[in-house]
Amino acid sequence: MSVLIALPFAASAQEADTIPSDKVITNAQMLGVGSAGILDTYLSPEKYSGTEVRYISHTLRRREGRRWSRMLVHQGSFAYADSRSGDGNEIAGMYTFTYGVHYNWDFLGGRLNVMAGGQADVDVGFLYNMRNSNNPAQARLALNISPSAAVRYRFRLWNTPFSARYEVNAPLFGVMFSPNYGQSYYEIFSRGDYDHNIVPTTIASTPSLRQMLTLDFTLGRTTLRIGYLGDFRQAKVNNLKYHSYSNMLLIGFVRSFKLTNIIP
Repeated sequence: MSVLIALPFAASAQEADTIPSDKVITNAQMLGVGSAGILDTYLSPEKYSGTEVRYISHTLRRREGRRWSRMLVHQGSFAYADSRSGDGNEIAGMYTFTYGVHYNWDFLGGRLNVMAGGQADVDVGFLYNMRNSNNPAQARLALNISPSAAVRYRFRLWNTPFSARYEVNAPLFGVMFSPNYGQSYYEIFSRGDYDHNIVPTTIASTPSLRQMLTLDFTLGRTTLRIGYLGDFRQAKVNNLKYHSYSNMLLIGFVRSFKLTNIIP
């Protein structure tokens, strides 16, 4: 008798302790490979070109029936570039964290999604010139606020679900670190000689653009992603010019899931 009573009670308690969430999380893990073009007149007036490898973790979070969504993106990149004459090399590395908030519009029964809003990007990185003996390296540190937008369209082809998505953003204003023209890192950090090294920036001094076009498709139980990333960054501050142009092929996989809240 005690067993018959305990089993239904345990089952009902287990159901009561598990609360499904309405938060849908879509995460894409991507690897990008492509070309890189680099110029930094603090290190060299020469333009460098080479190969870049980038890892991207792209996450979207949205509650069902809600208009607002959040975006979190982690990017880590490494580039190796040569000068046009072939007698010099540069190595670049960058980590970027992005946090965005967007308002969503859904059309065609949810097959078409349009989102618009803004995001904050934090960049931390370096550029090292293997030819220089004096001032061989340049630090990268910046914060940018950008308007951003994306469009996604879901469709079926050959009885297979597809999802095409285009995302774009452009920095509007921010702040960045930069040595001044002719100023060494020894003067900045050892002697403490500040010379306008924390520079407010606007779209006029840092005209940049990042765009990403992807296509998701399902094979079996796995959703794969292929796409293109164009990341074009420019800056002209403290009488120094900098640019980094990246054109990359992306490949990865996508997961969508809901969180489950368990009450002890």
